[in-house]
Amino acid sequence: MERELANIKDTVNEMWRLVISQLEKAKQSFLTGDVDLGHEVMSRERRINAYELKIDSDCENYIALFAPVAVDLRLVLSLIKISNTLERIGDFANGVAIHVVKDDCIAFTKALSEELRMEELFDVLLRMLTDSFVLLQSENTQLVGRILAQDDTVDQIYDDSIEVLSNYLANHTDQTPCGLKTLLLIRKLERIGDHCSNIVEEIVFYVDAKVLKHGGKTVPLDRESKE
Repeated sequence: MERELANIKDTVNEMWRLVISQLEKAKQSFLTGDVDLGHEVMSRERRINAYELKIDSDCENYIALFAPVAVDLRLVLSLIKISNTLERIGDFANGVAIHVVKDDCIAFTKALSEELRMEELFDVLLRMLTDSFVLLQSENTQLVGRILAQDDTVDQIYDDSIEVLSNYLANHTDQTPCGLKTLLLIRKLERIGDHCSNIVEEIVFYVDAKVLKHGGKTVPLDRESKE
């Protein structure tokens, strides 16, 4: 039973590393305009989807075979949700690659990249995703506050980008389509920050049996969590 659960966790770790790599490559593709790197990100998207399907199947089989309770049940439920969330982050990284490969607005976005703080945005998101990975391995929930605080930076960059693009497009109305596409791209990146926060909430649920989403309170799921 312990070996099977460890195998599932190892698969989640492999998927997580792949998603981090995808986001790093998407960042480099965007900042440099590297179309070949963008194609590489797009070609690896199916691997992420395959990981999600495998983890879902393995977790369902684990629950059916072993009927886990307490911390083991919390872990397997959290791993299902984490893998689903990682798949969504992979989708957003793929969206960045598509923007570089297929979109005619990459030159527009790159011209405003510094003012929009795009590199900083990518760096904060990568830090959140990596710190969340460390959180699951260490089960040290003291890291939670630091990770969630970074999402405030992501939100601020997104909010500022609306004003930056509005001011620019007021004087360059012919660039409106690219401005809207760029805003949608930044919105996708902002959602990655939200998904990282969701992952953190799932890890806290697994480790401490606490529900953070929607301002929830401690849920006494079993005797262990009460002690």
